[in-house]
Formats: sequence, C-alpha cells, structure tokens
Amino acid sequence: MILAAFRKCLATTSPARRNFGVRFSSVSRASSRSHELDIAEKLERDASRVLNVVRRRVEERERLLREDGGAADNSPEQIQRAKTLKELEPLHDAWSQYAAARQSFQDSNTLLDDSDPEIRSMALEERASLAETLSEQLNHTFPSLLIPQSTTRHYSALIELKAGVGGDEAALFVADVLRMYTRLASAQNMSVETVSISTLENRNAMREAIIEVKGDGAYDFFRWESGVHRVQRVPATESQGRVHTSTITVMVLPTSDSAQENTMDIKIDEKDVRVEVMRSRGAGGQHVNKTESAVRLTHIPTGIVVSMQDSRSQHSNRAKAWQILRARLLDRRMTEDMVKRRESRRSIVKGAERTDKIRTYNFPQDRVTDHRIGMTLNNLDAIMEGNHLQAVIEELQKDHEESLIAELLEE
Repeated sequence: MILAAFRKCLATTSPARRNFGVRFSSVSRASSRSHELDIAEKLERDASRVLNVVRRRVEERERLLREDGGAADNSPEQIQRAKTLKELEPLHDAWSQYAAARQSFQDSNTLLDDSDPEIRSMALEERASLAETLSEQLNHTFPSLLIPQSTTRHYSALIELKAGVGGDEAALFVADVLRMYTRLASAQNMSVETVSISTLENRNAMREAIIEVKGDGAYDFFRWESGVHRVQRVPATESQGRVHTSTITVMVLPTSDSAQENTMDIKIDEKDVRVEVMRSRGAGGQHVNKTESAVRLTHIPTGIVVSMQDSRSQHSNRAKAWQILRARLLDRRMTEDMVKRRESRRSIVKGAERTDKIRTYNFPQDRVTDHRIGMTLNNLDAIMEGNHLQAVIEELQKDHEESLIAELLEE
C-alpha cells in the first residue's frame, strides 16, 4: 500500500477526532467487543492527516460549485475553475463512497445487541467487510487520488548513453545497456528508433548512443534510468582475472513527435540558435569529409550544444538535432521547476542527481543494486536481457509516489 512507509509517521499525529460528516457513536459496549467497535475509529486516527487533505479538497470542490464569478465561459478564470472541478470529481466520488461505508459501519452497531444470534453473526460479517472497505479507501484509494497526474504522461523518451570511466569496457557496457533498454521497451509494447550511434573500432563497443522510445508513458517509465550506472566485471582481455570497475552515464529526456509539437510549452526562437553545417568526421568511408552533412546547433541563451552527423542527409541530421535540442530545453525547464518547488516547500525531494551513482551491476556476485531505494536483485544475466528490470522501475515509481504523499502531508 502507498502509505505503508508512513504508518509510523501518521500514527504520531494528534488522535483528536475530526468531523468528516459522520457522527461517532458514544454508546459504551462490552469490553469483549470494544476492539471490533473501534476498528473504524482507529483506521481514521491512523490516517487522520490523509482524511484532512481529502476533506479540504472536497470542500474546495463544493466552494467552486457554489461560486459564480460572473466571468465569461471562455475566460481564463472559468477555464481553470472547470479544470479544477473535473480533477476533483474522482476524489469527491471516492469520498461519497467512503462516507456511505462509514455510516453503514456505524448503523450496524445496534444489530450487535440483537437478541437473534444469527442477526448478530450477520452483523459481524458485514462489519468485517465494511472495515476492509474503509481500510482500502484510507490506505490506497485516497492516497492514489491525491497524487497529481503526471504532466509528462504523453511524452516519448530520448535516451542518451555515454561511456564514462573504464575505456573500452565502459563502451562495451553502453552496448549492453542499450540492448537491455531495447528489449525492455519491446516488452512494454513501445517502439525504439536509433537516433545516433558512435562506435569504436570494435563494433560491439559504443562511445555514445541515442535512441528514441516512442509511446505514451515512455518518458515516465524510463525517467528513473537517468544517472551514473556502474559495472563491475572481469573484461575478456583480463588475463589475471581481476575485476574492473567502469561507468556509463544515462540521460532520459522528454520528447514528442511532430504531431504533438504544437502542444509543447517549449518555444525556441530561431534567432537564439546558431546553426553550423560542416563535413562529417570520423570513420565512414569515402563519404566522410566530402559533403557538409553534419549539423551543430548552439542555443545561445543556455549554451546547450547539439551535434549530429549520423545520417548522410543534412536535412535528417538537422531534424534530429532540433529534436534533441527541444528535449534538452524541456528537460532543463522541468528541472528548474522542480528545484523551485523544492525551495518553496523548503524540503528535499528524495531522488538522485544525474551525477549520482544510481545503480551497480556486479557480475562476479551475480547481482544488481539500485542505490536510491536499496533494492538488490540476483540473476544479473536475466536483468541484462530486460526481463526483470521492470520490477526495479516499478519500485522506484512507488517510492516516488510515497514521497509525493509525504510532501503533501507535510504541507
């Protein structure tokens, strides 16, 4: 459950009862049944902070329904009001269901004193079912509805992998991780397109690779892969059997296809971008250095530079370079917004910076460890095949949701 990690935190709050539209029974009962009768109240005490937030949101919706600012239907104020009402509707429906279940739980009190043992037995069964319903709503339904909907849920992902410390061994691991991501994306019914690959003389080793994973939710799914990945293994060329440590850097950027570009908030003034064309460099046969197909874009206000020479077509390289530039600028803006929210809350959101070591792949010990959540899995070969990495990503997503709930309760 989403709030499992915060049970201890929630339990320390004031046990004072709050009025949530349900009156609590003051009828004293026999001590043998006091525990049964207090289940609902105990659940509410444990989740009192969550209930407080839900109640405020429901009251906000009721206030908006009563208000009529007299503004035109297409005014920014009315548009925002309609949007907020729409967003709060699922929470209001869940609150109505919770209040009905809570009232039914209280109404069953009188049946516990019925002279008919069969009726008393039925009442106990009904209360157990209602208690389970209340627990589910308090511990799962309400927290999940309080988590803001992702603003990047429709974005695809640009994944950049670069070899770091370790020379050829790091370049070989870039190729291994690229294959792992490709297989994982395929298992998620997402498509993968190669944007750019820079190989060494050994074609199995890659200095740098950029792929685009297309599909709704691709960015939100892969975003947790951003950071430094460390690999510990014995290279094939190591005659003494010594374990070498290498690193690669992964950066996941949000992107969208041409059909969605008009909906993106990032607006780039072409006057702010210096465009340079040049001849391709590096391995490539007779085509290299004979045509000006390579493109370099420099965004002057931020200093971001994007170079692309993967294709023989200048038009194709230019389009890819602009796509990457837009993705980096959007990522930059999202990062700045996150920092501003952290400062305004005066709290630190749990997560890893891109320069942090986020994961270690230890081949001699057949394990992978994600350092952000302290999760360790064995059967590393299966993980590198993309079979079990989803379990790590799901735990990271759950950890993120728990952080959002914790921050919400602290406000």
